[in-house]
Amino acid sequence: MTSGERDRKATARARLRAGRRGAVMPEMADEVLLAVDGFAVPAGGTVCAYVASAAEPGSLAMVEALRSRGLRVLLPVVVGEALDWAAYDGRLRVGAFGLREPVGPPLGAEAVASAALVLVPALAVDHSGVRLGKGGGYYDRALRWAVGPVVGVVRDSEFVPSLPAEPHDVRVDAVLTPGRGLVRLPRL
Repeated sequence: MTSGERDRKATARARLRAGRRGAVMPEMADEVLLAVDGFAVPAGGTVCAYVASAAEPGSLAMVEALRSRGLRVLLPVVVGEALDWAAYDGRLRVGAFGLREPVGPPLGAEAVASAALVLVPALAVDHSGVRLGKGGGYYDRALRWAVGPVVGVVRDSEFVPSLPAEPHDVRVDAVLTPGRGLVRLPRL
């Protein structure tokens, strides 16, 4: 990636983070069930999700909505520079970076491959499926194992026409917003 692209990503991240300051983040509990239905996740199926931080769309209510549907929910656990996954049983602890994570045993990075649907946080997603994360590359490294559709969860204003991208960026298959619901994206 050129330094110009790196600068564009850094500028976009700064602008998006500034736009989130003080904003009320949507819970996304009802919307996440639209994604489950939209991708026909079977009863008892596995969904990878996340527990949103204060500056991310989503909530613990979103994760509980998945569980109340009878789905097995895997949540990320940061291990060094990688994401591992553990089953969510209703209990959380504080992990790396102050993130809430499940207390169950780690299942391995490749556990994401068992998911019929993968919900990921993002600062923004563009119309071609480019996902701009926080910049650590954790999800890009983890999503190489995903076989189910990957859905970026953002606010309506964070679904944008275009974003800078580099070859290792994993594109999402759809975006989920509070106002638009589930929007499937073209495969490029």
